[in-house]
Amino acid sequence: MPLTLHDTLSRTARAITPLDGKTLRFYCCGPTVYGPAHIGNFRTFVAQDVFRRVIEQGGLATLHVRNLTDVDDKTIRDSQKAGQSLTDFTRHWTEKFHADCAALNLLPPHVEPSAVAHIPHQIRMIETLIERGHAYATPDGSVYFKVASFADYGRLSHLEDRELKLGASSAASATDSDEYTKDSLADFALWKGKKAEDGPNHWPSPWGEGRPGWHLECSAMSLEYLGEDFDVHGGGVDLIFPHHENEIAQSCCATHGKFARHWFHVTHLMVDGGKMSKSLGNLYTLEDLGARGFTPVEVRYVLISGHYRTPLSFTVHSLESARQALQKMAKFDKALREVSGLTGDVTSNEPGPFATAWETLNDDLNVPGALGDIFGTINKTKAASLSKDEATATLEGFHFLLRALGLKLPVLADEAAIEVPADIAELAEKRWQAKQSKDWAAADVLRKELDAAGWIIKDSKEGYQVLRK
Repeated sequence: MPLTLHDTLSRTARAITPLDGKTLRFYCCGPTVYGPAHIGNFRTFVAQDVFRRVIEQGGLATLHVRNLTDVDDKTIRDSQKAGQSLTDFTRHWTEKFHADCAALNLLPPHVEPSAVAHIPHQIRMIETLIERGHAYATPDGSVYFKVASFADYGRLSHLEDRELKLGASSAASATDSDEYTKDSLADFALWKGKKAEDGPNHWPSPWGEGRPGWHLECSAMSLEYLGEDFDVHGGGVDLIFPHHENEIAQSCCATHGKFARHWFHVTHLMVDGGKMSKSLGNLYTLEDLGARGFTPVEVRYVLISGHYRTPLSFTVHSLESARQALQKMAKFDKALREVSGLTGDVTSNEPGPFATAWETLNDDLNVPGALGDIFGTINKTKAASLSKDEATATLEGFHFLLRALGLKLPVLADEAAIEVPADIAELAEKRWQAKQSKDWAAADVLRKELDAAGWIIKDSKEGYQVLRK
């Protein structure tokens, strides 16, 4: 069955089908690599991962492109604060992002282009836009897109002309603080002329030394790897305006195509019912939550547990609930294996007894509904009463859904029991005491020592357990 997915542009649910009938080609706006990605960022990336997995489980090939923004105001500013070259600075944070993605069991994109590596592509696109009358250069060596030249500007965000101007003013004040001279308030930068505060981070162009505008990067890279027209474009709702609106304008004006056919946006993550912010101390990273004893699969479970179009409130209690849910899944898996005799990886192309959950998942990526269906089947299934063939079919269907959700089951405590060396036990106890004292920094240092030694800690309300990795 084809996946139906809400389309931001048409505001309707539409079946996802590839233009060429063979491979679904989709582009996702990736991270800006200037610091660790937080769980708000990962809500979008995990939702996109489930989207890809469902498409592939349904039998379609995919071509997944996700970019890296390694040159913009933030990367330049923070690399200079750190006293590092832009290349070294962004490489470090790219590696950190990749490690977190692997921990969260995200499928790597097939292509992961970086903005810096595609500056020539961006310059060529700007030249085309100028030639066609959609862009103009200014005396300071910058180039701007002429919004008035694109009649469909605003079609994605569905904003009225006055709202677009107000939004453009707000976006300009946030990103163009140096007040480049523009013909219109709504016009946006394609190329930014060299400024003293950019340091050595500038490249030659027909308009002088400078660097690309942020919006242009995705248009140039999607064109290079997906062509003028492709199937799906994804990102967080915060990117609808102005970023994705600007992408549409640039791409449609620089090519003869219509750009993306379907727009897939993921709604914000909140923490404890409110916004995330550094000042509130709730801008959690995967490492922060690991220091509190929670595993990446538990974080992933929480991030997918709310519908992608509904704001999700992240709490520590939700992580504890995720742990219990995963434990229940693991016990069900164990019971089925004992009857079926299957060991190791379980593969299947059919959902079997979990067909209802699969149908629910294909209805606008309704993960919470699918999880409810999965547990409904688990609750009414008594493994011991099944025949070997029935247990096998149930286990295979169960793992079909687990793969679609990207969930890896935890090792059950009774299966992981092993003698813990005295020095490891001592470190674990010190970490636990540090946690009780809310000394998160010390607890994190001790957790890293245990991790390096090949041990992990699982915390619960009753205490903690030391397990082999």
